[in-house]
Amino acid sequence: MKEIKSKFDIFRQKVHIIIYGTNTTAGKLFDIVLLGLILLSVLMVMLETVDTVDQKYHNILLACEWVITIFFTIEYILRIISIKTPSKYIFSFYGIIDFIAILPMYLSFFFGGAQILSVVRALRLLRIFRILNLVHFTGQASELRLAIKTSRTKIIVFIYFVLVVCVLLGSLMYVIEGDESGFTSIPVSIYWCIVTLTTVGYGDIHPITPSGQIIASFIMILGYGIIAVPTGIVTAEFAQNRRKKGLFSFEKENPCPNCGVDDHKEKAGYCYNCGNKL
Repeated sequence: MKEIKSKFDIFRQKVHIIIYGTNTTAGKLFDIVLLGLILLSVLMVMLETVDTVDQKYHNILLACEWVITIFFTIEYILRIISIKTPSKYIFSFYGIIDFIAILPMYLSFFFGGAQILSVVRALRLLRIFRILNLVHFTGQASELRLAIKTSRTKIIVFIYFVLVVCVLLGSLMYVIEGDESGFTSIPVSIYWCIVTLTTVGYGDIHPITPSGQIIASFIMILGYGIIAVPTGIVTAEFAQNRRKKGLFSFEKENPCPNCGVDDHKEKAGYCYNCGNKL
């Protein structure tokens, strides 16, 4: 016997198709409107921080922000009731982001200026990868996430080493330079060392003695090498993971005789660039 659906079940089904269905006309239209409102909301939050704009259009911006917040609130509720397992959405990455996105305006009733935090709605723009069905980009993001995950131990050890170096060199600079140069304490000296090592160089503190300048020069040169290390670690893991999947070979022993391109799949029979037989 065919099960008769209630009006609420039919409503849930229609809402689910619109909100979660990226392949339907209604779903695509909803997603485009959603992205537009997210961009508009972030833009309005930015404009509120411009005094001349805020003084002239404060009430309009506030009213628009409330309209968008109410829309996001209704959308959040509909997302929950339109799926069979609400907790799956509520505690998902996008579910948490969606919830955080609607909080600031309501918190503004209790904490003045909390609506500025609405800028976190920019995180909702990450939905564009799902909305536009950019599988290629989603796959690349997954590979990068895996590379960072597999290399996290090496990165943690590296950061620990850098912190130790900063403590040692910062303490040394405190002893050499002293209060006269602005190195008033070891924490301040460590701060200077970090700023110098990362090649930021604010210039608020700088060594004036020859010994201090020699050490500073060493730290600056060391900084260029240190910056490249985490990138190299992640890149190596990224490439290694791709090689394990057979996406390309590192050996480059099988270049195309016609165009010279080499990063082919390990079992490729034809060049992906010109179609010539390998």
